[in-house]
Amino acid sequence: MEVSSEPLQQGRGLVLVRRQPPVPQGLRKTLKARLLRSCTCSLPRARALVQDLIPATRWLRQYRPREYLAGDIMSGLVIGIILVPQAIAYSLLAGLQPIYSLYTSFFANLIYFFMGTSRHISVGIFSLLCLMVGQVVDRELHLAGFDPSQDSLGPRANGSNLNDSAATLVLGPPDCGRDCYAIRVATALTLVAGVYQVLMGVLQLGFVSAYLSQPLLDGFAMGASVTILTSQLRHLLGVRMPRHQGLGMVVSTWLSLLRSASQANVCDVVTSTICLAVLLVAKELSDRCRHRLRVPLPTELLVIVVATLVSHFGQLHERFGSSVAGNIPTGFVAPRVPDPELMQRVALDAVALALVGSAFSISLAEMFAHNHGYSIRANQELLAVGCCNVLPAFFHCFATSAALAKSLVKTSTGCRTQLSSVVSAAVVLLVLLVLAPLFRDLQRSVLACVIVVSLRGALRKVRDLPRLWRLSPADALVWMGTAATCVLVSTEAGLLAGVILSLLSLVGRTQRPHAALLARIGDSAFYEDTTEFEGLVPEPRVQVFRFSGPLYYANKDFFLQSLYSLTGLDAGRLAARRKERSSEVGASETDPVESKDGPGSSRAALVPTAAGFHTVVIDCAPLLFLDTTGMATLQGLRQDYKALGISLLLACCSPPVRDALGKGGFLREDQGDVAEEEQLFHSVHSAVLAARARHGELAAADSTL
Repeated sequence: MEVSSEPLQQGRGLVLVRRQPPVPQGLRKTLKARLLRSCTCSLPRARALVQDLIPATRWLRQYRPREYLAGDIMSGLVIGIILVPQAIAYSLLAGLQPIYSLYTSFFANLIYFFMGTSRHISVGIFSLLCLMVGQVVDRELHLAGFDPSQDSLGPRANGSNLNDSAATLVLGPPDCGRDCYAIRVATALTLVAGVYQVLMGVLQLGFVSAYLSQPLLDGFAMGASVTILTSQLRHLLGVRMPRHQGLGMVVSTWLSLLRSASQANVCDVVTSTICLAVLLVAKELSDRCRHRLRVPLPTELLVIVVATLVSHFGQLHERFGSSVAGNIPTGFVAPRVPDPELMQRVALDAVALALVGSAFSISLAEMFAHNHGYSIRANQELLAVGCCNVLPAFFHCFATSAALAKSLVKTSTGCRTQLSSVVSAAVVLLVLLVLAPLFRDLQRSVLACVIVVSLRGALRKVRDLPRLWRLSPADALVWMGTAATCVLVSTEAGLLAGVILSLLSLVGRTQRPHAALLARIGDSAFYEDTTEFEGLVPEPRVQVFRFSGPLYYANKDFFLQSLYSLTGLDAGRLAARRKERSSEVGASETDPVESKDGPGSSRAALVPTAAGFHTVVIDCAPLLFLDTTGMATLQGLRQDYKALGISLLLACCSPPVRDALGKGGFLREDQGDVAEEEQLFHSVHSAVLAARARHGELAAADSTL
């Protein structure tokens, strides 16, 4: 490496010895070794494989009942109590009977108990996924000739007559009514989404969820929450109106609500007003007193119990025509294989469902693991969430993922392990076997109130937008674009728009990164941006340039423009002009940087008549990587500077960039016997000292001639 003269004078020169890289094995030998290692079977490897696939077999042996059991039982009971009303309420979103939501909550908790690596997240029904499932169910019901406006909730038998006035494209099976066909669509969609998630886990694609940025997820949650709120307004008002679907569903629903507002059911409006007031006040008090309350108040359950009693004894359905939940059967239905034809029809819809479910689950698992000091395995989380969709799909369940609100409650009530999920499943099982029929007279408006209040946290994220804009306008644009597309177009389009905007923001940040000239901080060996700090000392006749980003095909022009603009010398054009003049009149004795333009021309204003420097040092510390185009850019830049009598030095190159320079021929091209240590420097200051020394040697040589 290049060292300064001061350490050499003191006899303390630095020596850097490069390690010899290991000899790489051939592709054939590498694949053979990996295949042999993966196919080797032994009892310890089999045991380790089982423990990796079913983490509960590992941590259950280390379970400490005296420390963990009380908290797990308490949190499991609380989550189970919360799950019951939410499961019944979210049936409105999915367009399915409440019994299927209870099935989903039961199986998801049990499967994640065995396969999950997070100790604290709660996996089950999630409002955003319920909305996405409901949209697909509505579409397929319409195509099969059923009327999607007839909700599955209601005091009627499990069956529906075909809507003869509907445009029928694909007729449903003759032995299957509306509710039967709806759950078939939901299970087919869930199975395909689960298969996608399992394949992502098997192929070690857990990193894919990292590309769904937090602003994207927050904007998607905000836009989907507005969509959910809009879909529940007709239940809050008791308005009979068709369920809109497809593009512009939110706008169409609001227009229909405005036209049908005069038909609102007074009983449902009064009930919704009272329930919303009670739930919002209780939630606000619970948030303010959460440090004093060891167990959160089961407000939803209390409201549902009281509302059911009032509806039953007040005969609100018979007297005022208020819509109620209807018959909820008990017990389990025989398992059924999802319809392969429906699986083909919903294969594309399942992609968005799988991505959203896995992204929320992995991000929540990582957040809670970081807060409580342990680690999770993203690929195993994909397998766990995927199995929570694949296996229950045969038992009349629909898509699940982790949910933030229930996970926070689970943590705050003393959860230590996933044993609490077994307790929650037991509570749901009790409702499934015994208590489900008691909710027959529960009003749909009350269920809609539970859904709307659960959106409070997601809707509040709009208050973070000004702060996000101050921190990063690009992230704020991703947030707003995702949310607006979800509301104005559809949730699937919103997710796609968010991904595209995130990628565009990433490309934009790397395509036009910050570029600046550096100057010395006093007498130290450190250099900083001259536009950001005052009192810096510029190095005479040496320009130090920093480019805070990678150098690749998309930003090579911006790199050169920034360098030429900041240094005041367009080396490319001057070098080309010099070659042109040399070819016309032979070797010229004029100044190599003399401009041919007149003093009044625009080119003369752009390119000065003298460079004013003899060396350009590029600080490569922020240079993340080089591609072939970036390598060619540096090689061409060095040739142009060489034609003008200017040296180009690189400092602070990372090992990947240094290796790329060596493999690309930059360190050997037109350098003769110049060593690599004289072309690359480990600090900007060492490069400046080398430039100063070389210039002194050249000046001394000129004076002797």
